[in-house]
Amino acid sequence: MRPLKLLVTLVLFSLLSACSWFGGDEKVAPDVPEQQLYDEALSALEADNYELAVEKLQLLEARYPFGRYSEQAQLELIYAYFRNYEPESASAAADRFIRLHPNHDNIDYAYYLKGLTAFEQDRSFLEKYLPIDVSQRDPGAALESFESFSTLLNRYPDSEYAPDAQKRMQYLKNRLAAHEIHVAAYYMKREAWVAAANRGRYVVENLQETPAVPDALAIMAEAYTELGMHDLANNSREVLQLNYPEYEVRPFKQRSATLLQTATFGLLGGEPPAEPARPVPLADRQRADAQSRASDEKAEQEERSWFSRMTFGVFDDEEESAPAE
Repeated sequence: MRPLKLLVTLVLFSLLSACSWFGGDEKVAPDVPEQQLYDEALSALEADNYELAVEKLQLLEARYPFGRYSEQAQLELIYAYFRNYEPESASAAADRFIRLHPNHDNIDYAYYLKGLTAFEQDRSFLEKYLPIDVSQRDPGAALESFESFSTLLNRYPDSEYAPDAQKRMQYLKNRLAAHEIHVAAYYMKREAWVAAANRGRYVVENLQETPAVPDALAIMAEAYTELGMHDLANNSREVLQLNYPEYEVRPFKQRSATLLQTATFGLLGGEPPAEPARPVPLADRQRADAQSRASDEKAEQEERSWFSRMTFGVFDDEEESAPAE
């Protein structure tokens, strides 16, 4: 019995000291000076090594919470999280900085980074390269980004980040309006007239100057007609015709299936409901403007007289200065 107790005691001592066999007795690295940690973090940021930058900035904030670089390190940490594709951490770090330093000189930068983080979070990788309809996606991140940029513009209109934030807000505004119309069109197909009319009215009242406004007015006119509110329907229709005379009005509600449509499982014999407008990307708008300018220049060249073309424009000035008969 006694040898057994001795054996158990030896085993326990062996287990307790096992950590020392695998390097558990290694010495803890000494504290790195604050200046050195900050310089190493900046060097990592300049080298695009954002993972290392996050590590250094976290260590700097933990060891020197009241140091001379503490506040700046918190700002740099937001940016490092953003560039390291950690949107949740970046947003949390921005909220923490805004809460702890509401009167900081660079508080506008924190709002801008928070909005930019949500903006990039809303845009998927495939959306940048494929024509994906973003109006069908949850607009939570887009709404958060819009609110951050809006706070930045309202509180700090002279900020150097305000112009870029304003451009991004216009895109987000189109994105949110398109989503509202997508939901309204869904309600129209399900004959939920009140819900559809409310969505359209929200777009008209809060998201003006977006491509979705004519769709919103058309939905309001059609929904109010179905509800028997003819005065509101006529008002919506008049506003639509006055401001968008070229808009092609098509019904958004789901029409009753015809016999041919039923026999062909909806492939033939029916006109599909109207589709809501979608936000046009900036690159597509610039490309369309360039094509329009090129077409105008070509048309102007074709309108030149035969004499001007034959003489390669040499006598254009004389021809313009000649008095009309």
